[in-house]
Amino acid sequence: MTDRKDEHLHPADFPIEAESKSLKTTDGETIAEAKTRKLADEIAQRLNEQAYREEQDCWSA
Repeated sequence: MTDRKDEHLHPADFPIEAESKSLKTTDGETIAEAKTRKLADEIAQRLNEQAYREEQDCWSA
């Protein structure tokens, strides 16, 4: 990970995007590097799916 003041992801960081091997927040900040582009894509997809589920759970309660 890069040097972030706060190492936690926040709702404003989503959706996470994969750019080559980098995982980036919506404002373009790199939060992690994956070993391959395919892995970066998969990680971004899983993080985005989890964030979406959490958001839906908040509204369904």
